[in-house]
Amino acid sequence: MDAFSRLAPFIQDFIYQNQWEELRGNQVAACEVIFGSDDNLLLSSGTATGKTEAAFLPVLTELYNKPPRSVGVLYISPLKALINDQFKRLEQLLLDSNIPVTKWHGDASLTQKNKLVKNPEGLLQITPESLESLITNKRGACLSMFSDLRYIIIDEVHHFMRDVRGLQLLCVLERLQRLTGVHPRRIGLSATLGDVSLAQNWLNTGAGGRKCAAPVEEEGKKRVRLHVERFVNYADKRDLAEEDGGGNAVNDSSGGDMGDREHYEYLFRQTLDKKTIIFTNSREETEFVMAHLREIALKNKAPDVYRVHHGNVSALLRENTEDEMKSADEKIVAGATVTLELGIDIGSLDQVVQVGAPLNVSSFAQRLGRCGRRGQIPQLLFTFVESVKINSADVLGPINWEFIRTAAIIELYIKDRWMEPIPPRKHAYNLLYHQTMSCLKSNGEMSPAGLAQALLSLGCFKDIPQDDYKRLLSHMLGADQLQRTEHGGLIIGREGEKIVNSHKFLTVFLAPEYLLVKDENRTIGTVDKVYPVGVRFALAGMAWETVDVNVKSKVLFVKRVPGISVVDWDVDFDAELHTVLVRKIRDVLKTDAAYPYLSERCRERLTEIQYIARNSGILDHLATPLSDRKYAVVPWVGTRQLTTLHYALLHEGIKSKRSWVTCVYLEVIFDGTQAELENRIRRILRSDLNLYDLPLPDKIQVNGKYNEFVPPDLLRKQFIEDYLDFEGLKSQICSDS
Repeated sequence: MDAFSRLAPFIQDFIYQNQWEELRGNQVAACEVIFGSDDNLLLSSGTATGKTEAAFLPVLTELYNKPPRSVGVLYISPLKALINDQFKRLEQLLLDSNIPVTKWHGDASLTQKNKLVKNPEGLLQITPESLESLITNKRGACLSMFSDLRYIIIDEVHHFMRDVRGLQLLCVLERLQRLTGVHPRRIGLSATLGDVSLAQNWLNTGAGGRKCAAPVEEEGKKRVRLHVERFVNYADKRDLAEEDGGGNAVNDSSGGDMGDREHYEYLFRQTLDKKTIIFTNSREETEFVMAHLREIALKNKAPDVYRVHHGNVSALLRENTEDEMKSADEKIVAGATVTLELGIDIGSLDQVVQVGAPLNVSSFAQRLGRCGRRGQIPQLLFTFVESVKINSADVLGPINWEFIRTAAIIELYIKDRWMEPIPPRKHAYNLLYHQTMSCLKSNGEMSPAGLAQALLSLGCFKDIPQDDYKRLLSHMLGADQLQRTEHGGLIIGREGEKIVNSHKFLTVFLAPEYLLVKDENRTIGTVDKVYPVGVRFALAGMAWETVDVNVKSKVLFVKRVPGISVVDWDVDFDAELHTVLVRKIRDVLKTDAAYPYLSERCRERLTEIQYIARNSGILDHLATPLSDRKYAVVPWVGTRQLTTLHYALLHEGIKSKRSWVTCVYLEVIFDGTQAELENRIRRILRSDLNLYDLPLPDKIQVNGKYNEFVPPDLLRKQFIEDYLDFEGLKSQICSDS
């Protein structure tokens, strides 16, 4: 029997009504796995390839044929917006099925939640934090709600794998499994992955030994339209713009540079009457670009179709933008950061624009996947604005590494079909703190041995030894996060009560303190600093002036004003380059391959940069002189390996630094010859270097929300074990020798 014939009648009717010509390959493959095995399932493919339907069609058929005695399907998403989007789609699909669907997140209907608790059935859509809240605060309700849970569908697996929320989710799922005694099948939905086996292992963590099927559907070669354009601010008295270290201008509020003006005019023309997402790498840049486009449109008497979509814009305004993009007759142009990378349905786009370089290949693939939906050829435009200085600090100063990285990213994805693998996190001590507190809040008093058994046996913590957990518990007792009872058990301490009783406890990701921005009673979004009365700032693509401040309630009251303003958020720029990407950067500098997507100005710039790189020596030597005592050490390795070399050099008494976060080389101060420095590095690589002997800063750590409750020595261990890579450094440099 073919896949379509096995689907429930209401699904077959839905397919007929929506005039689907046939099931897609991944939908047929999903049916075969769900109907024909007991395996978990990972579906990985590009945006708008029908993954969601591939999961739901056979799963809902199973629920229809054999109704469960409780909630039958748990759908987990990283975003409330994705849940709301999927809810609308599922409501249509389930109209004639008698299978209810319920949303469960902070903004969802309390009435509907209570109804589900009393009569658990159908399909539940939820975020990891809301599921954590359920299992922590409503343990008894969970027993009945999930007593016959059959399937767990996890959307955006690649997103969860990169984030501590993903580890939190795996912990909660395993705790739920133990609580209810049922072992539902897991289905993961993901954008195209660099290493499918890592995602299979992630999805199977704590899942009880099931195999994980990952059917591969050949998507075939797709046509893609790419174009890279460049604009220049030439150095003169107005040249006040700083650089980000990669040669890209960081805009100041004057907007007076010629290249900037030309860039905005170009973006205006290129997006005119085209439904477009303009991606940037920061909220500040998104605000600035969209404000300029709105001003140009006003000057040209063009309609205001410009919207801003990022995490600090209010949910209502973001949802309005999504709805406009999906259904409006006007061709909306939305400026966005990562918030529109994920699979929210915004209909068919004419193009995507990327200002500056994507952070990595995975980000490029996500952004490219947003266009070319529903049969269109994907069209992606890159733009760069450079500030060209007459006097560079050293021979490598004129190289725009962001520009070269863009060409390398395009080549790796389009030609090599490569994306970064997502390495597992094995020492998430801050999450172990959180799960300890969550477990105690849910269970009450527990013995130290019982806690250790409950938590260290979770798949996410299997690499953490008992001694480390004893160290953590001892530290928590000393900080009054925990308290020992007269029977020797552990309960939450007085200081710990303040943490677990906060509404912020459920989240495990870092989030700054934000102030609400209101225009009368309408919420515009949030900022992370107080802008005093009379001060202007940008938000949601518009300029605002503060008219009142309520410090106690953390609210800024504003009025809209004309013109362009600026805003900034206190957040660290975080990026990690993989060795494969760094080596492709070297290939772009080294070879004379043709890149047809580069404009004439970009080709000329590439030739200049290649000339500089080839004559500097960085392509042929491990160390290259920059001045009398300063060298560039360029091992062509990824961020983790380069960071390891940086600390290894410091361990040898050799001063070293990485000048900016995506820099591919170290600046080293050395009182010797180039050959002597290279020999010292090779001697380090031949040594039995103990990473625990490295001169790491006292407060070195991998970012984490609850780090303040974790002993510094464990945070140091987490950094060493999960971030440094001496073996990778040795193997990569030795392979070049």
